[in-house]
Amino acid sequence: MSRYDYVALVLLNCYVFKLPLTRVLCCFFIVTFTTQKKICPIMKKKNTKILLVDDEPDILEIVGYNLAQEGYQIVTASNGREAIAKAKKELPDLIIMDVMMPEMDGMEACENIRNIPELSNVIITFLTARSEDYSQVAGFDAGADDYITKPIKPKLLVSKVKALLRRLKETNGQDSETLNVGGIEINREEYKIIKDDIEIALPRKEFELFYLLASKPGKVFKRDEILDKVWGNEVVVGGRTIDVHIRKLREKIGDELFKTIKGVGYKFEV
Repeated sequence: MSRYDYVALVLLNCYVFKLPLTRVLCCFFIVTFTTQKKICPIMKKKNTKILLVDDEPDILEIVGYNLAQEGYQIVTASNGREAIAKAKKELPDLIIMDVMMPEMDGMEACENIRNIPELSNVIITFLTARSEDYSQVAGFDAGADDYITKPIKPKLLVSKVKALLRRLKETNGQDSETLNVGGIEINREEYKIIKDDIEIALPRKEFELFYLLASKPGKVFKRDEILDKVWGNEVVVGGRTIDVHIRKLREKIGDELFKTIKGVGYKFEV
């Protein structure tokens, strides 16, 4: 890439992410008066694959460029239907997906991806301009792990991606373990739950929440503790996130197993 191509990308970056003009001028000065040195050395993260899904080519180009500079493998799709096909083929570690798209929106695509066994552990985060609580709840309800609101500065986006992938690495690095609680078998390694000889499919966050509660039946887990252990300190989620996930678990596993302790949190009882 020539330095003039880089300037064009910087200008486009500033337009998409609402960066100040001073940063544009600074980048232009660096690019114009720097010799053949590489400005952004690429880190070796070639084994980490990210699928970007957005119907706006500018967003795909800018977000893809910033993440590629960090050394990630980037795959793109322009709508939900294409995203499902690419996800099946590429098996990404992380999917960053817009909500409002033609042919198939992000919510429907997320639900479809969550039903594909080989993609059960993929992290899905929505990248959208919609920041309303009901929209975020719908996203988590569809199986998303996180929600990023546009516009977002490139450095913050990269930090969010690193945090999400770090959580994936930590989860994958844990020892395999199977719990048997109240006739329910919970296999953490395979993310499987079997109740009455029937396998119950759960999105990643629902499974992690259920595993946490079932690991110590009768213990009351405070809301802050649940947020910390299931979502992590680096991810900001809405106040209703836990409630939505508990409601889903009650529907799928049994209402009587999950007890609400008002003003405190939740516990699992058998």
